[in-house]
Amino acid sequence: MIKSIIAILLIFFISSAQAEPARIVAFGDSLIHGFGLAQKDGFVPNLERWLLKQGAEVDLINAGVSGDTTAGGAARVDWSVTPDVDGMIIILGANDALRGIDPSDSERNLDKILGVVTERDIEVLLIGIPAPQNFGANYKRQFDAIFPNLAQKYPIFYFENFFAGLNEISTDPAKLLEYFQDDGIHPNLSGVTIIVEVIGPIVLQLIERIHQN
Repeated sequence: MIKSIIAILLIFFISSAQAEPARIVAFGDSLIHGFGLAQKDGFVPNLERWLLKQGAEVDLINAGVSGDTTAGGAARVDWSVTPDVDGMIIILGANDALRGIDPSDSERNLDKILGVVTERDIEVLLIGIPAPQNFGANYKRQFDAIFPNLAQKYPIFYFENFFAGLNEISTDPAKLLEYFQDDGIHPNLSGVTIIVEVIGPIVLQLIERIHQN
C-alpha cells in the first residue's frame, strides 16, 4: 500500500515538474526592449504569443535595455540571471557596431556574458547582429565573425542574424523600409512579426532542451 502511494506521488511530482514553464530571459538592447512599439507589439510579447500557440510551456522575461552595448550587458548579466532562470536569448551588439566599437572589445564582453550564463548551466540562444557598412568592409568582417566564433566556443544554440526573416524577403534596404520604423533601424510590428516567425522554431528547440534537462 505504501509503495503504491509513493509511486502515485512520484508520478504526480514528475508530471508537475514537467508542467512547469521554461523561464527564459530575453537579454539585449532596444531590439529586445521593443523601442518605438506598444508594449504588446514588441519582440518579446510577440515571440511569447507565437511560442504559446505552438503549445510551448514558456515564460519570457523582457530584459532589454534601449541603447545598451555589450559592455553594459556584461556589467548587468550577473544580477539579471536569477536562480529561477532556465534559459537566455541574447541579442546584443547592434549599438557597438553603430558606434564603431572595436570588435575585439565587443567579443570580450559577449564572451564574459556567455561565460557567466553557461557556468550556471543555463541554456542559451545567441542571435547574431550584422554590422552595417559604415566603418568599412574590414570592420564588418571582424564584427560579424564575433558570433560564430563564440558559438563554436560554447555549447549553445546559435542563430546567425536577427533580421534573417526580413532578408528572405529582400536584400535591398529600400524594399524593406515598410517593415521598419522611421529611423530605419528598429522593426515595426510587421517586421517584428516576420522576425518572430523565423526565430521562433529555434527557440522551440531551446525550450525542448530545457525540459529535457
